[in-house]
Amino acid sequence: MVDIQRNPTRSVRIGTVTIGDGNPIAVQSMTATSTQNVDATVELVNLMYEAGADVVRIAVDSKKDAAALKEIRKHTKANLSVDLQENYRLAEIVAPHVDKIRYNPGHLYHHEKQKPWQEKVEFIAQVAVDHDCAIRVGVNCGSVDPAKKEKYDPEDSISPMLDSATDHCEFLDSIGFTRYCVSLKDSDPQKVIEVNRRFAERRPEIPLHLGVTEAGMPPDGVIKTRIAFEQLVGKGIGDTVRVSLTVPNHEKGQEIEAGRGIIEDIYAGRVRSVVTFDANKLNIISCPSCSRVENEAFVQLAQQVKQMSRYAEDHAITIAVMGCRVNGPGETDDADLGLWCGPNYVNLKKGTQHLGQFPYDEILDKLKAELDILIQEKVSH
Repeated sequence: MVDIQRNPTRSVRIGTVTIGDGNPIAVQSMTATSTQNVDATVELVNLMYEAGADVVRIAVDSKKDAAALKEIRKHTKANLSVDLQENYRLAEIVAPHVDKIRYNPGHLYHHEKQKPWQEKVEFIAQVAVDHDCAIRVGVNCGSVDPAKKEKYDPEDSISPMLDSATDHCEFLDSIGFTRYCVSLKDSDPQKVIEVNRRFAERRPEIPLHLGVTEAGMPPDGVIKTRIAFEQLVGKGIGDTVRVSLTVPNHEKGQEIEAGRGIIEDIYAGRVRSVVTFDANKLNIISCPSCSRVENEAFVQLAQQVKQMSRYAEDHAITIAVMGCRVNGPGETDDADLGLWCGPNYVNLKKGTQHLGQFPYDEILDKLKAELDILIQEKVSH
């Protein structure tokens, strides 16, 4: 066994599991079903629980979702985390039924826009205290605090994330709430390594939730995640992890198995850090299917994109396939070509430029045409 000196983070209890303070690294995942489909969501939560998930996250974006969550809680022993979207006030309704509340600092600006974010965070924190919940401050590259983003060069995606996380931690500490962890996620493993390393230097006492967002399909998604985890966990950084894979619902247990496997390998010295993410090759990123996905055809589409684009594997091109309207628009901005899926149509983008909406059965041909143009542009340069 490798002797890894873990960062001396404080402990944070999430239901029956405690992260930080030298406790075993917890492995978690997120449901991909519609939250209002109670039976399907219960089935998926229990599948993950039986696969060994320490925490299972469920997205809630409406009062109907919240009502469904109350029913879901009755049928599982899993530690549940709720993923608050834009309506932070839903925290009050869902908190009695979960063990952790996750909010995204960037999403706090979409609801009650005139109200300072500090008031919203204080509300969430008080709800967490009242209902014995932990909090995760979930900072994401595609939906960062707009005020922070404006301060930095558009090429610098790390500093806005870092500043946003730091500000929220300082505020939570100032109101006496310390039962929280932080996540800083990107689809680029090297950025995940850098932003988490820098945050751990600033605030070594705060537990970190590690993950590579939109890691994609196996095996590539597992490899990208392994690259980040080996560099961070190997240096004692990280208290809970999630492997985000684009797989069908009945295969979601793979995320737990992959997470545990990577952690076990790191501690056994079986590391593969010689495997680097090749910036000169085709890179396909796709989000893990979650309950925000409005058409389950998204997973199949991601697989089709991977197959269709194999001929471009020697070109430095990034294609992003996103499953929802919440993160899709922002998280495709940095890709050369991006797809974000609605219930009936798929939005096609070239960088930040929106090229149109197309039916699911037409989008592959449209994407291929744009990919061919992009390859020709790169070759001619």
